[in-house]
Formats: sequence, C-alpha cells, structure tokens
Amino acid sequence: MEQEQEYLTFLIGGEEFGVDILCVQEIRVWSSVTELPNKPDYLKGVINLRGVIIPIIDLRQRFGKEPLEYDHQTVTIILSDHNETRPMVVGIVVDAVSEVYKFSQSSISNPPEFGSQIDRCFLKGLASIDDKLIILLDTQTLLDQDELYSVNDHVKAKDNSLTENVETTI
Repeated sequence: MEQEQEYLTFLIGGEEFGVDILCVQEIRVWSSVTELPNKPDYLKGVINLRGVIIPIIDLRQRFGKEPLEYDHQTVTIILSDHNETRPMVVGIVVDAVSEVYKFSQSSISNPPEFGSQIDRCFLKGLASIDDKLIILLDTQTLLDQDELYSVNDHVKAKDNSLTENVETTI
C-alpha cells in the first residue's frame, strides 16, 4: 500500500494551498510583529516565540497578491524544517486555515509548465479532492532563506525595463 502524507491546507485569495504537516510547528492567531527597517513589503517583521526570533512573511504578498486587512480569521502558521545543521523557522501569514488532507504520492500531479513568465519555485504539485484543486507548496523551498527573501527574476526584469524606459524618455 502506498504511503500517504498529510497536508495542512489554508486559503489565500480564495485559493487553497497545502504544506507538509510535519513542517507545521504551530498555528497562531495573528498578532502584531516587530517591524524591521528596509525590508520587502511581504516581510511583516519578526516575533519572539519562546526565545526564538522568527521572521513573519505575508504569503499573500510574497505571491504577488494585493494585501488584505488582517481580521479574526488571519493566522500565522509557524513552519520549521528540522534541519540539524542550519534549522530554519518562519511564520507565514495566511487568510485562514482550511483542512488537513492525506494524499498519496500518486495522487499528486506535477504542476504544468508555464514557461519563464510564472515562478514555480514554491510549487510541489497539485492534488484534487472533492472537485477542487489544492496547490501543494514545497516546504523545503518555503523554508529556504535565499528563495524566501529573493525578489522574483521576472519582477527584477520588469523593474529594469521600467528604469530603461524612464532613462530613454529623459
């Protein structure tokens, strides 16, 4: 029998996403953070969780969606990779927590090829349940500092083309 893996699912902008439940350290109601200067918009700040300083990322903004006002459904999911050499703990702010589902590896489809216009770095696959698709995120990439804090290449290219357009019109 094929082994199943559990995923905690949550909502962002009406879409359902899932992360490996083994990486979920805890789920917290949204609370204020200590803001840091000179940071990307999606990095909300840091919290002190039992003596550990944890960066808090608004996943909605990290994925390029418009920010929302936080309310009673807004939660922070604390993720940990349990890496013994370089442990990484990060909090992701999501619109609401949804369900816990079990998926076998054979029930997870690879994400389609989008070309270079869409950043697939966080996608692990797609799972279908009850006539809906759940976007499964690659928790290792979500917990990778370089990927998490990098600006997407296509966003950089867009910014560069805007700068070039301004320079040529001056």
